[in-house]
Amino acid sequence: MNATASTSRRILPGFGLSLGFTLTYLGLIVLLPLSAAFLKTAGLTWDEFWTTITAPRVLASYRLSFGASLAAGALNAFFGLLVAWVLVRYPFPGRKLVNALVDLPFALPTAVAGIALTAVYAENGWLGGLLRPLGVKVAFNELGVLVALTFIGLPFVVRTLQPVLEELEPELEEAAATLGASRWQTLRRVIFPELLPPLLTGFALAFARALGEYGSVVFISGNMPMRTEITPLLIITKLEQYDYRGATALAVVMLVASFALLLLINTLQKWSDWRTRS
Repeated sequence: MNATASTSRRILPGFGLSLGFTLTYLGLIVLLPLSAAFLKTAGLTWDEFWTTITAPRVLASYRLSFGASLAAGALNAFFGLLVAWVLVRYPFPGRKLVNALVDLPFALPTAVAGIALTAVYAENGWLGGLLRPLGVKVAFNELGVLVALTFIGLPFVVRTLQPVLEELEPELEEAAATLGASRWQTLRRVIFPELLPPLLTGFALAFARALGEYGSVVFISGNMPMRTEITPLLIITKLEQYDYRGATALAVVMLVASFALLLLINTLQKWSDWRTRS
């Protein structure tokens, strides 16, 4: 009896009390602000709402925000996998320093990151000066937005993949090689199925982070309407013009679209995880 009672004890209080605190916290931090955005938008008529969210300048900002975020997420998924693989599988001098540098975008204020990237990639910057003779312009261009979003999203992919790679036993690869599998077959049938769910998770996190980014993009993009203006900047512009309903309308569109994309990615992740286990 005592053993049963001791094993049933939990450090946190009972389920009902814990669930109550959880729902209250999520309601105050997440649901209440999001509900306020929807309520503020409800003050618009349908025609006003549709006109606001489909204006040519707004549509151009959608294309840049979602397109650059998806591209940055894809780049981070590819290169983040390589970085995580090297950090886990290969010992080399300075590995701890490189591992710490991966977290730099987490700790660095986004405005500082934007200023630093602009200084480096401007036409008179270190890398911008080298790229200018090649006809490549990064700062104050769409490419600069992609660079900034890739910079701030890389740690999400690397830190999501690292624990899985550390738990992936090298003996599985050796066994596959012993059975005659080539390197490509080992990668495709042994390693990649284990890495696909966390890779999709890292991609989703990097995409979501990039979609709401503002500080690092506002400096390097140049903020040119119809070209390098992202939707978060357009929301700030409307707020500065005291167009609160228009700003919340754009925020609602971004919220619904990002939630739908994240739901799709999570569904694909669950499906991939189910296929791997089956």
